[in-house]
Amino acid sequence: MGYPDRPGWLRYIQRTPYSDGVLYGSPTIENVGKPTIIEITAYNRRTFETARHNLIINIMSAEDFPLPYQAEFFIKNMNVEEMLASEVLGDFLGAVKNVWQPERLNAINITSALDRGGRVPLPINDMKEGVYVMVGADVPFSSCLREVENPQNQLRCSQEMEPVITCDKKFRTQFHIDWCKISLVDNTKQVSTYQEVIRGEGILPDGGEYKPPSDTLKSRDYYSDFLITLAVPSAIALVLFLILAYIMCCRREGVLQLVHHSAIQKSTKELRDMSKNREIAWPLSTLPVFHPVTGEIVPPLHTDSYDNTSMPLMQTQQNLPHQTQIPQQQTAGEFRMTTFQRFEVNGIPEERKLTEAMNL
Repeated sequence: MGYPDRPGWLRYIQRTPYSDGVLYGSPTIENVGKPTIIEITAYNRRTFETARHNLIINIMSAEDFPLPYQAEFFIKNMNVEEMLASEVLGDFLGAVKNVWQPERLNAINITSALDRGGRVPLPINDMKEGVYVMVGADVPFSSCLREVENPQNQLRCSQEMEPVITCDKKFRTQFHIDWCKISLVDNTKQVSTYQEVIRGEGILPDGGEYKPPSDTLKSRDYYSDFLITLAVPSAIALVLFLILAYIMCCRREGVLQLVHHSAIQKSTKELRDMSKNREIAWPLSTLPVFHPVTGEIVPPLHTDSYDNTSMPLMQTQQNLPHQTQIPQQQTAGEFRMTTFQRFEVNGIPEERKLTEAMNL
């Protein structure tokens, strides 16, 4: 009453418009001593008759009945509204009491698995959402509840296997408990980490009277700043452009290579002109030789009419005066001509045999 929504600790659930609505939750210590008034408004769908009812919830402190040992169970085959039914909750507390054997045992909190980040179950095989039920007692945990903490069961839980609990048969008839999700809390061993907050006066230190700037502010000239901002980068860019243009246009390697090539051609021409005028002894390979068949003398290779500068290093295979041809008969109607040619390669006399076929 007086607020747009319910208290933060109070939840409401109603599966269908024709099913019962359930208010449930656990108040915190801040709500102790403050009566909570819930304003309930309902109307008839057929006659639209409206009714209003105020539900007053008185919250009392539980310090007079401490329950330091708390265990939270996860029941897989129940929804929260089913678990809140008095007979179902009484059956569950009776089963826990048979296992735990406490003097006082109370349900502390009941929460749907969806409020803990669980998934909505598929609408097959009558699957349930699951519900967390926390109970508190005044005696330490029993040996059966401690079995969840042994290494063998912890290993089975890590492998997604069902742990072996001796007292599970006392719950199995009505409640399917996921023993890997059970939580045991011993508040007698917990060390309080609460630190008292020292609050100050909430007043900032005096910094004097605020003095706003005067209305007569001097105008500032931004012309020099504008020039520095644009002129300096522009000058640097211009210098870099000139350096790049000099490198690309005036320092190209192609110009040097052309000058070097021209000098080589000029030197080669001068050497050829000098070789025409010198007189040297002819090599032995160019002296007159005897014809291998007739015995006649063959004239030398080099004559005065040859141009030394234009003659290749090796003669092509053609019929020159210094070649010797020997006809050979191969088959009927065909003659093969063999030509001997003598020349020098690197100053070493050498003779080649050239064969040409001729069809008659």
